Amino acid sequence: MASTSTSPDVPHFDASRLTVLDHSGDDWSAEPSSISDEEDYDELKPDPSAIVEGSKGAGVENEEAMLAGKANTSVSSERSPSYEAVRAPSRNGKSEELLRSRRKSVQVIVEKTNKGRYVLTADDPEIREVLRQGIQREAGDSEHAKKQTQFRDLIFTRRFTTFDRQNPASSGSAFHGFFTLFWLVMGGLLLRVAAQNWRAHGSVFGGAELLHMMFDRDLLVLGLTDGVMCGATAFGLVLQRIILKDWLRWNSSGWIIQNVWQTFYLFAIIGWTWYREWPWTHTIFTVLHAMVFLMKQHSYSFYNGYLSQVYRRRALLEQKLKQLEKIEPIASPISPSHSPTRAFSFTSLDQSGREGLLQRRRSIESKTSTNLRTEKSEIADIATAIESGQPLDLDQLQAFEQIIRSEIRVLTEELKGKCTTTSNSYPNNLTLWNWADWTCLPTLVYELEYPRQDHINWWYVAEKTAATFGVIWVMMVISQAYIYPPVAETVRMKEAGWTLQERWNEFPWILSDMLIPLLLEQLLSWYVIWECVLNVLAEITRFADRGFYGDWWNSVSWDQYARDWNRPVHNFLLRHVYHSSISAFHLSKMAAMFVTFLLSACVHELVMLCLFKKVRGYLFAMQLAQLPLAALSRTRLMKGKNVLGNVMFWLGLFIGPSLLTSLYLIV
Repeated sequence: MASTSTSPDVPHFDASRLTVLDHSGDDWSAEPSSISDEEDYDELKPDPSAIVEGSKGAGVENEEAMLAGKANTSVSSERSPSYEAVRAPSRNGKSEELLRSRRKSVQVIVEKTNKGRYVLTADDPEIREVLRQGIQREAGDSEHAKKQTQFRDLIFTRRFTTFDRQNPASSGSAFHGFFTLFWLVMGGLLLRVAAQNWRAHGSVFGGAELLHMMFDRDLLVLGLTDGVMCGATAFGLVLQRIILKDWLRWNSSGWIIQNVWQTFYLFAIIGWTWYREWPWTHTIFTVLHAMVFLMKQHSYSFYNGYLSQVYRRRALLEQKLKQLEKIEPIASPISPSHSPTRAFSFTSLDQSGREGLLQRRRSIESKTSTNLRTEKSEIADIATAIESGQPLDLDQLQAFEQIIRSEIRVLTEELKGKCTTTSNSYPNNLTLWNWADWTCLPTLVYELEYPRQDHINWWYVAEKTAATFGVIWVMMVISQAYIYPPVAETVRMKEAGWTLQERWNEFPWILSDMLIPLLLEQLLSWYVIWECVLNVLAEITRFADRGFYGDWWNSVSWDQYARDWNRPVHNFLLRHVYHSSISAFHLSKMAAMFVTFLLSACVHELVMLCLFKKVRGYLFAMQLAQLPLAALSRTRLMKGKNVLGNVMFWLGLFIGPSLLTSLYLIV
């Protein structure tokens, strides 16, 4: 997962007229951001209308703190900067005065423009140089941090789900009455089905075939299997502890072992469901839960594996720093002709040369590299110079020390991640409690810290739990009354020896019978998982980011639907498949998108294999068909026609489930 980047070009600044942005303005960028269809999570900001009160952590501040910080960092035009004395860093009592003593303050004229900017004008050449270097360094560090971001590309904030009654945006919506109407219709449907069952069978449950299928066999074994699946995910914790002890290296054998384990884990569980000959209810629960645990293991192991390499690099640089502190500087500066050119290429280390050395960006950087012999960077050159044993003067030692300490600070921040309220920085996070907490959290992307609420609302937990079981009951009634009969009819056709042509003649009728029931089941399945179950887990774990889905019902293209209907899985694919394909395999964005959709299609077809015990590829083909459909939505034919795009989306969602189910049953 390591990535490399070249140093960004530093923009040219006029030393006598330096422009800074007014903190009260909206635009903080030097240039307009480029337009891209790719999501940039670094640009996400908390939605004030959907903030979960009483929550903290993961570096997300409340509104008052953000406003206070904004005020504290505002530019004041009444102050003038002063030039303080600069001393060399302490080096075992060998510190010396580098620059002259404190100077008088130099006046800087601050002029405010009509565009919310300030123009600083200074006649003193030294203060102009200080300001120019500071702005260049900050601009370079900001751009460098943006390019070097690898795992911290996802912002967890504090928000409600859209349909949560606690969400002010939901309760105040102009369409909230349709939500109430939907559940009234569901209630009326249940009463009608119950009356029909009582009339035909003398019981409101009717034949109750699905109830017997779910509860008559292996219910205890199903629970034990789920417990074993959950406990087995601790393999990642054990492996990371072994890597921390330096018995294994993540970038050599560690990631291979993890991938082999994940493959074994998945197919062992699938094999177990086949061995037990479980009905589809048991199978779908086990396989989907295994997929969730698999993604959690992958995110946990690959993030901690990445941090293990950062940790080892920091330890290596700290060792080099100790070696540097033991070197005695020579009395006079080394001329360029006598500098250890084989070890390090120096410029003339007068004042301007030393500043150039400190400011020069590393040509190729990696936060995970621990082989300084093959690495091509300034850090590697400095390490070579230290190991060479060549004499170094005080300026060179101070420059080396400052560069190494700067690199160590960057690595320490990377190991800290987003921790602001806990001490979970790597390797403190490799504990049994952290693993158990992560396993229960309703997210598939591992971070060292998440925004958390201060307390648990147990009435809310009870409400969502009751809603979970209530919706599941509605789904069972719909399945029993409207889906089980046509499915049983297709089974009867095959058992009676009907030919494919005879069964195909019945295909349109089976398809039409299941259109509306399967659409309802899809909507209710989504609601019970992403609105009820995940909110229960979030409340119990005090997980404050409830952004489990977007407004997918307004989708005008299939790629928008893929992003919004299942945010946890989308975030996982974005970080660990899409971005990883680009950084590790150097794929283009289009190729990485294809790989992401291909993996998703394979997983969906695997689920169909577990359900129907046969490979047909219908769902696989329809998943990949989303790519040309997404491309079509960006053409002139569809661009800007949101109503037409939404109609096409809903037609696909309405017909797709019934078409797929009918194909797998009939053919």
